[in-house]
Amino acid sequence: MNDHSQLTMQIRNLKLSSMLEHLDTRLMEAEQHDLAYTEFLSMMLTDEFETRTARKISRLMHTAGLGTEKTIETFDFDFNPSINAKLIRALASCRFIERGEGVFLLGPTGTGKTHLAKALAHQACRRLYSVGFYSFHQLFAELAMADLQNRLSTLFKRILHLDLLVVDDFGFKTIDQQSAERFYTIVDGRFGQKSIILTSNRAMTDWTGLFPDPIIGNAILDRMAHTSHQIVIKGQSYRKKLAPKSENA
Repeated sequence: MNDHSQLTMQIRNLKLSSMLEHLDTRLMEAEQHDLAYTEFLSMMLTDEFETRTARKISRLMHTAGLGTEKTIETFDFDFNPSINAKLIRALASCRFIERGEGVFLLGPTGTGKTHLAKALAHQACRRLYSVGFYSFHQLFAELAMADLQNRLSTLFKRILHLDLLVVDDFGFKTIDQQSAERFYTIVDGRFGQKSIILTSNRAMTDWTGLFPDPIIGNAILDRMAHTSHQIVIKGQSYRKKLAPKSENA
């Protein structure tokens, strides 16, 4: 067995697929440019690292359920000048996740709240944070179903472990007592350690009325608001801008 065949076999046995894929190209480059052994090895390791990182990001985004279209790059900051683009881009650094802080995106329907929430979640995945994206209805439906199937503790554990939890359209409707208690478990378990992003059409002053028990409601809101960035978005709906105009208009 020659050296090339032996090296190929060793790389394959170690399951270094990207190294194997780029081996011949890198060997040619090393010969052409008279690279040192350390330079050649560094290139090979970089190929493997970048491929594994890209795969992990892809897995994180798939698990989060984000889709691929709503990112910071695709958001139209020029449409709505009420949005503090500098602040959003600062949040996109994901330092708020490092600090266990939250983000509230508040404003009328169609003003870009969901897009911004998904864009920040995308940035988190790119930095290898685990993310879960739920609509308000989906979150409580999954919690209720998990309770019926005797796997609520497992779902709680998974949600509490996430680096970033996103709840879209929070406060869509009032919350019953069981749902409020489940949500308190999530908020209390993540408080000060893990981040949460909420989008809502309701002002925060209206949130207390969502909960049947004011004590639980106040406890939840106090914990969520304690270390959260509150971003109020005003202006017209972006979807109205994109809607086809009537010929008579």
